[in-house]
Amino acid sequence: MAQGHSIDEYLETIYFLAFPIGEYTPKAGGALPLASRVAEMLRVSRASAGEMLKRLEAEGLIERGEHKEALLTATGRERAERVVRRHRIIERLLTDFMGYTAAEAHVHADELGDTFTDEMIERIDVRLGEPERCPHGWPVDPAVEQAENHELAPLSELEPGARATIVRLAEHDGDLLHWFYDQGLEPGAEIRLESAEPAAGQFTVRLNSSTRAVGERAAAGLFVRRAG
Repeated sequence: MAQGHSIDEYLETIYFLAFPIGEYTPKAGGALPLASRVAEMLRVSRASAGEMLKRLEAEGLIERGEHKEALLTATGRERAERVVRRHRIIERLLTDFMGYTAAEAHVHADELGDTFTDEMIERIDVRLGEPERCPHGWPVDPAVEQAENHELAPLSELEPGARATIVRLAEHDGDLLHWFYDQGLEPGAEIRLESAEPAAGQFTVRLNSSTRAVGERAAAGLFVRRAG
């Protein structure tokens, strides 16, 4: 499987690790090395991830920071953003035109990433009416995504009693993504955090007239905008 991951898939993964709203934001003092985190997201060995990171560095797509972390170069970031935008437009093609569910669309968009040329993607975007967001709430335009980041927080950072609207869903764990939709925890849903026990990784949210038990990983992957 490791051989099946392209440079673009690695750049997309590093992109998601690069911004504060990222699903695998490192915690002070306890961050895994980048190769380990990339390997986890792509489900490859750390050795395979390490080899590809060396290749990306040799090709000028990433560079090492002062703490040896991998940073996207200007060229690498431009390419990564193009890959991310393509993925989100393909997801909308699959949901809006082909009738796939939002959770299914993510999986198939990964498979179709290299199928369409840039010119095809632009045509698809126009035919879809230039959608602003992918089915999981992420802005199609990465610049809009980054500007919006400071307005959002993961559910795990809210205090009990807080009300919020779900804006984005973490999408790199297919099982978790399906779970979000099964529970009705999707973009646009208004929720209230009933209780939070971060040390135990347990959260309870109220959605409409019922409550949902939400685990630590799910709470970290629900990006919300606080009410008011």
